[in-house]
Amino acid sequence: EVHLVESGGGLVQPGGSLRLSCAASGFIFGRYDMSWVRQAPGKGFEWVSRIGSSGFTAYYKDSVKGRFTISRDNAQNMLYLQMNSLKSEDTAVYYCVLSGQNPRSQGTQVTVSS
Repeated sequence: EVHLVESGGGLVQPGGSLRLSCAASGFIFGRYDMSWVRQAPGKGFEWVSRIGSSGFTAYYKDSVKGRFTISRDNAQNMLYLQMNSLKSEDTAVYYCVLSGQNPRSQGTQVTVSS
């Protein structure tokens, strides 16, 4: 059974940084593309970034390009999202997912506010 646990969220001021982590288990992590999606208050899920199974390819939503960096450690079954220059519009619950699937985990809250 796929099990994903996100961590690293919190309250940060505009311009600040956070690093999200996702611990994966229950499947062969290194065989799958992984993504981060988010859900802002009152809105639907929004794709943020995707990384290939080997970690060599990455894609980003236009609004986070140059600010966010996705990475993974297949030996440790971990997915990461480094978020810099955070903006208020980045406020959301962030989820890690197998690419193309809907979130099935708790997510981690990111709040960007002064």
